[in-house]
Amino acid sequence: MADTRPAITDTATAVPRLYDRLLAALGPQSWWPAESAFEVLVGAVLTQNAAWRNVEQAVDRLQARDWMTPEAILAAPREALAECLRPSGYYNVKSQRLRAACETWLALGGEAGLIDMETAAMRSALLEVKGLGPESVDDVLLYGFGRPVFVVDAYTRRIFSRIGLVSPRVGYDGLQALFHDALAPDVGQFNEFHALIVTIGKSYCRPRTPRCEACPLRGDCAHGLARRNQRS
Repeated sequence: MADTRPAITDTATAVPRLYDRLLAALGPQSWWPAESAFEVLVGAVLTQNAAWRNVEQAVDRLQARDWMTPEAILAAPREALAECLRPSGYYNVKSQRLRAACETWLALGGEAGLIDMETAAMRSALLEVKGLGPESVDDVLLYGFGRPVFVVDAYTRRIFSRIGLVSPRVGYDGLQALFHDALAPDVGQFNEFHALIVTIGKSYCRPRTPRCEACPLRGDCAHGLARRNQRS
């Protein structure tokens, strides 16, 4: 069973400090690039195992056909829909998952119905959709509906385990709780912090070739300190 507890408990000041350091070093990231809550849902489905630039190509194809509504996606010929999603990879699977997400979206009353739902109830309902995991659903909650739910991903686990704040085996809920416990429920900050983490994960805290010397978090990172000591 995954260890869902932080490796250390001194996080109340560490997490906000790390946010301030990232924001000062990288500046605002201005996420999420979408025009509606539904488009966030589409992006959350398509971005699984895909680079965002490829997701954008698939979204552009949907928009070119005027298929960026749940009704249009469900009415679209299955093969044509899958072809639209081809740039995002695993397009046959993703077309099925997107259709399932659209069905649930409409069953819950569309955007208007979802807006009226409590956050916990909306999260639970969307998690029932096959292929939508906690990260995808929390993307929709935070970026689509402005709910104070922190989004956790592989970058978050890698960075914060290397820093030494959590175990590498920490589960999604345990890692999310780290942020919920250390930060006020501020949608803007949650949005910005997650985007900053993704930028650090892509540019510095890489899986096999981390750029520790240039990383803005190098002064707080146990992993980076160990690498420097090995070289000295």
